[in-house]
Amino acid sequence: MKTLLDIEKWPRKEHFNFFKQFEEPFFGATVEIDCTRAYENSKKLNSSFFIYYLHKTLVAVNTIESFRYRISDDKIEIHDRIDASATIGRSDGTFGFSLIEFNHNFDIFKTTALAEIERIQTTTGLFTRTFESDNVIHCSAIPWLNFTSLSHARSYTFPDSCPKISFGKMIISDTGKRTMSMSVHVHHGLMDGLHLGKFVDCFQEIMNQ
Repeated sequence: MKTLLDIEKWPRKEHFNFFKQFEEPFFGATVEIDCTRAYENSKKLNSSFFIYYLHKTLVAVNTIESFRYRISDDKIEIHDRIDASATIGRSDGTFGFSLIEFNHNFDIFKTTALAEIERIQTTTGLFTRTFESDNVIHCSAIPWLNFTSLSHARSYTFPDSCPKISFGKMIISDTGKRTMSMSVHVHHGLMDGLHLGKFVDCFQEIMNQ
């Protein structure tokens, strides 16, 4: 389900009209996330760490309203639920785009994610399904690289307002603290640094629980 944002009453109306004209309207930041407790929790739940932090990412995304905004023509739609289109790797070194439906219940989400991961890993090609809606985040993991910044390949002619969130290699300190880099790119017509900061704080808080 989705509703329309009343742009005329939106304090960011001028910001939206300004940034939506840009050839590259996305901006982003890379931050370090403490994932010590989250990693421990994932093992207690007998879950892969990827599925665990993907779930927590979606919890934060669905909590911060601006991350549920999408541009449709010159209108802004507010989705009531955002799912994940995560890149899933295969044994041959390729990957495919997945669609993993969000559910607040982690056990249900884990079952859904495992089924979709298995489906991607037993098919070939980049697009193994259609995407009927843009109520997704584009999510990727780069566990081989402890990056401090990240850019994305983008087609400027393709209408896109979905946030792009990427995670890097987990680093373990001498004290046992676990951290990983997280890159978040968002459409400047829909949000500003304030909203990006709220998302990062929300995600870190959830990872600490």
